[in-house]
Amino acid sequence: MPIHNPPHPGDTLRLDILPELGISVTELARHIGYARPHLSKVLNGHAPIRAELAVKLERAGIGKAKVWLAVQADYDIWHTEQELQPLIEPIAAHVD
Repeated sequence: MPIHNPPHPGDTLRLDILPELGISVTELARHIGYARPHLSKVLNGHAPIRAELAVKLERAGIGKAKVWLAVQADYDIWHTEQELQPLIEPIAAHVD
């Protein structure tokens, strides 16, 4: 069963991980060499976690890059499925 409205991965960073580590957004941005304004956008759900950030988080010991990207993909897919989509019929295999 699909998750109902999965959280943006930035929410997990902002609400769970940063408080657990006891560091600020600025400190995390400085530590991983990532622009603070863009990190803030991710943490507030206004930008996705991309591969570069996911790898930097993994190198800092904050989860695995593939997991961050999978969580982002789940979020993106769920929101895309909520939008009106044109009806697309499955492609039938051609049998000769």
